[in-house]
Amino acid sequence: MQLANRPSPRTELPAQVAQVAPPGAPAMFLTFMLDGESYAVHILSIKEIIEYASVTPVPLMPPTITGVINLRGAVVPVLDLSVRFGRRPTVIGRRSCIVIVETGPVGERQVIGMIVDAVNAVQDIPPADIEPAPSFGMKISSDFIAGIGKAGGRFLILLDVDRVLSVSELAAIAPAPLPALGAAK
Repeated sequence: MQLANRPSPRTELPAQVAQVAPPGAPAMFLTFMLDGESYAVHILSIKEIIEYASVTPVPLMPPTITGVINLRGAVVPVLDLSVRFGRRPTVIGRRSCIVIVETGPVGERQVIGMIVDAVNAVQDIPPADIEPAPSFGMKISSDFIAGIGKAGGRFLILLDVDRVLSVSELAAIAPAPLPALGAAK
């Protein structure tokens, strides 16, 4: 049964999946855990993975942004992926990591860190094992999901990094700036 206005399985893969490998070749995904669920991000979005370290809070940032880190001299905002998905803040544990990704259109790429509970592995997933995102029944917005991948006998939620980390959307939910002291009323 085909749902109206939904891509048919295996014909319209997410752009970031379809453009990186020859037709039929497996795509590589970094898999990680978040709040007990398995997620994956296309490996070409990943710059690096670092051990969770102190994040410096920044006033007036959206609640999803926990602060910034210094990454070899560059200031990188760090997003709590759990909060972005409408859940409670991530409880930092000994396996917690910050996954550094690049997002945004070519020429306007942004580097952002995502807090995850644990990084698992890099997994090859053939296009035949990637299904479109379901329109219901998920614990996160279907807009954030590029598809559902089958790997190693389990399902992985394949995230669309550009949508999850949309800089314009994150900026829109930032608190409004306070008026300057002494400003005319």
